[in-house]
Amino acid sequence: MFPAWRTPRRTWGVPGYGHTGAVPSGFLDHPQPLAFAHRGGAGHYPENSWKAFEHAVKLGYAYLETDAHATADGTVVAFHDKSLDRVTDSTGKIAALTAAQVAAARIDGTEPIPVLADLIMAWPEVRFNIDIKDDPAIGPVVEVLRATNAWDRICLTSFSGRRLSAARRLLPRPVCTATTPAGIGAIRAGFPVKTLAARFAALSVRCAQIPFSMATRQFIGHAHAAGLQVHAWTVNDPAVMASLLDRGVDGIMTDETEALRDVLVGRGQWRPRIAG
Repeated sequence: MFPAWRTPRRTWGVPGYGHTGAVPSGFLDHPQPLAFAHRGGAGHYPENSWKAFEHAVKLGYAYLETDAHATADGTVVAFHDKSLDRVTDSTGKIAALTAAQVAAARIDGTEPIPVLADLIMAWPEVRFNIDIKDDPAIGPVVEVLRATNAWDRICLTSFSGRRLSAARRLLPRPVCTATTPAGIGAIRAGFPVKTLAARFAALSVRCAQIPFSMATRQFIGHAHAAGLQVHAWTVNDPAVMASLLDRGVDGIMTDETEALRDVLVGRGQWRPRIAG
């Protein structure tokens, strides 16, 4: 179990930011297009369950997408909602429960909730796209990366720009991050490419992860010009997958992991992971 997070006494690198801004390596170096198993591949097994993640890994997925919450005593779990109510046989907010209480819950009444560090260590060759879902998870997620030494296998994202900024201030070294909603808005508004590229590079932003309905050719082109990959979510229709690939998206997140694999195989674009 990881200790509860406390604000560190020292800072790293430039003021207000946790590292020097050097470009992180590793996470996006897999051959494109990238295939992400959304919540482990929720179309086949309960979302964010060990069974879902294992199924995606067996299919050859190099990228697993998941979510992060921290318990009251600082353990980070791979779980989407703030509370257990929707998908488990228990109730209560994760941030108010102990790790032992969360461990007793079962997704769909049958599946234990994975501890994030255990997932990361289970498959050393797999990369993890981690959505920090709540403020209490910020520090503990950074501690998980530190404990697992998984810096180059992680991309951090959040719907909260403030939350991502807080995570960056704690990071001792560069980690791939996705754009904030504000960054996505700047791309859509057509801000000058040089301005965007400089800002994104300074923050180790390497990709724009957007709803597939926003992935127009114009958006993709502007993001690419600013140095970013574009990953579309959550795409479960094979026809839409093919259309997005034709437009030039660099990655697709799906619940239907078998369907995306089949689409990519049919196009000669399936790039399964190489087991370490």
